[in-house]
Amino acid sequence: MTELRIGFIPLSDAAVLIAAAELGFAEREGLSIQLEKEASWATMRDKLAFGVIDAAHLLAPLAIASSLGLGPTPSARLTVPFALHLNGNAITLSMRLWEELAQPEDADPAAIAGALAEVVKRRSRAGAAPLTLATVFPYSTHTFLLRHFLQPAGIDLDRDIRLTVVPPPYTAEALKIGAIDGFCVGSPWNNVAVASGTGRIVAIGPELVPDAPDKVIAWPEGRLDEVAAGRLIRALKLSGEWCASPANHPELASLLAEPRHIGVEAAILMNTLRGRLPVRLGGPVKATEAYLRFGGEVHRPSMEQARWTYREMVAAGQIADAPETERAALAVYRPDLFDRAVAEDRWSPG
Repeated sequence: MTELRIGFIPLSDAAVLIAAAELGFAEREGLSIQLEKEASWATMRDKLAFGVIDAAHLLAPLAIASSLGLGPTPSARLTVPFALHLNGNAITLSMRLWEELAQPEDADPAAIAGALAEVVKRRSRAGAAPLTLATVFPYSTHTFLLRHFLQPAGIDLDRDIRLTVVPPPYTAEALKIGAIDGFCVGSPWNNVAVASGTGRIVAIGPELVPDAPDKVIAWPEGRLDEVAAGRLIRALKLSGEWCASPANHPELASLLAEPRHIGVEAAILMNTLRGRLPVRLGGPVKATEAYLRFGGEVHRPSMEQARWTYREMVAAGQIADAPETERAALAVYRPDLFDRAVAEDRWSPG
C-alpha cells in the first residue's frame, strides 16, 4: 500500500479528494491517503514547496503562480493532472451593505453591481473609507470573479475597493464581526454567512463565468512516480463519478459535515451539492444544477482551463503576457497524465 499525505482546505469542492480517501476508492488502487486539513492557501503552498505533503487540493491560479516563481515562497514547479470540479463559488455582501443597495430580491448581478458602484461613489465623495472585500488568495478564481462582477459597473478593484485576503473558513466570521463588507469564496462559507443572518449572496459563479476552473490536485514535479500518479488519478476519477450522483449526496454531505473534514451542518452542505442556495436567511433560493460540478470531463485538466486561468492572471495584472510565460504556465497542466491513467482504469463506482 502506497501512503500519500495530501492537504485540503475545508470546502465543498474538496469532496472528491475526501471521498476518495474515506470511501475506499484510494484503497482499491493500492493507496492509503492521509488527509491534512489546513485553513489557508498560503500554508498549503508552503507545505507543497517544502515537501511537507505529497500533494494538495489547490487553487489552479496558485499552481501556475508557484510554478512561475511568483510570491515569497521559493519557486516550486508543480504538476496538475486532475481538476477537482467546476464552479462552486459565490459573492456575498453583509446584510448592512445589501440594505444600503436598496435592490429588489430578484435583482440580477449586473444591477446589484451598478448599485454597489453608486455606494462606492457616495463613500468617496464623503471622504469615507472604501468598502473592504475579501478574496481567499490573490492568485485565485475568486479574485477573477470579483473583477468580472465589479468591472462592468465601472468599479476598479485596485482603486475603488480595499481588497484583502481572508482564508475560506474565516470569511463568514469576518463578515459577522464587520471586518469586511463582502467576500468571494467557495461553498459552504457563503451559505454559512446566510444561515447566520449576516450575509446576502448577490452572485453565484456560473452567473459570472460559466464552468469556471477553480481547484485542482497538484504536486511538486517528480514527487509522485508514474505508477503512484496513475493510481491517484484513477481513485479521484472514481470518486468524482460517485460524488456527481445525486443519489449519493446525503451520504456525501454527512461525510463532509464531520469536524475532521468541513465541520458544517449537513443540511447546509446538501444545499450546496444540490445547487439550491438561499440568498439570505428566509429569502428566495438561487437554484442551478451547475453550481458545483463533479464527474465526467470536469476532471480532465484541459488546456482550455489552463489558458483561461493564464489569461485571467494577465488581465488582473498578475503576470506580463509573453510567449515564454504562457508556455511555462500551460506546461503545469498535464492532461496526458490524466488520459493515460484513465485509459488503464479497471474499476467502476459502486
